[in-house]
Amino acid sequence: MWWRPPSGTCGASRVYAEDTRVTRKLLDAYGLKPKLGAYHEHNAEAGREEILAALARGESVALISDAGTPLVSDPGFKLARAVIEAGHRVFPIPGASALLAGLVVSGLPSDRFLFAGFLPAKQGQRRAVLAELAEADATLIFYESGPRLADSLADMADVLGERQAAVARELTKMFEETRRETLPALAAHYAEAGAPRGEIVVLVGPPLPKGEVSDEALDAFLLRALPRGVKDAAAEAARDLGVPRKRAYARALELKDRA
Repeated sequence: MWWRPPSGTCGASRVYAEDTRVTRKLLDAYGLKPKLGAYHEHNAEAGREEILAALARGESVALISDAGTPLVSDPGFKLARAVIEAGHRVFPIPGASALLAGLVVSGLPSDRFLFAGFLPAKQGQRRAVLAELAEADATLIFYESGPRLADSLADMADVLGERQAAVARELTKMFEETRRETLPALAAHYAEAGAPRGEIVVLVGPPLPKGEVSDEALDAFLLRALPRGVKDAAAEAARDLGVPRKRAYARALELKDRA
């Protein structure tokens, strides 16, 4: 939640939310009567103009969320940027954050993490993004939808390997649930159980530490994998042997040229 109170006042004269029906219940519970408007992906451009005009008139404006912190994986960041560029102040008011709550309950390393938002819906693009993140020495955090969860977990298991992971859903709500297993086990579970409901966070542990891999061992691995293509062979070597992807790809090219 963020707001810009004019000098000498507190509170907000206008409140914007993705779902005004949910927000109305909260406002009514506390007897608050600000002007309530919708701000979401489908009206973001028009909404920003309306909000900037209100701020220019000296009004105070709040953006709130009924599920998680605003501006994270939603169009709110564009609004904050526009407000800042217009010379107004932005005040963050901390609230529930699914990615941080998920990190806390996952049991995975929290000293270094990378939030990657939502993965692409198409498998090829999704696997390409995962391949880019495969070597990051950090816990990876994703948001995902129920219908895509099983497919995303299967791609994670294939691209990232048998890492420890967690799927957390409906955090801080009545039906909160966290499942902690390896990526292959989670992929198998949700493929059988079907799409879960609610907001979902997927957390994947960092790459497992591996010993130094000799050129001979790398060559032997790549030669077995090359029938699947240079790119796939290099990705498999990076995943299973823990070698840098650039090293594996360059060596795979050399071996292919010799064949």
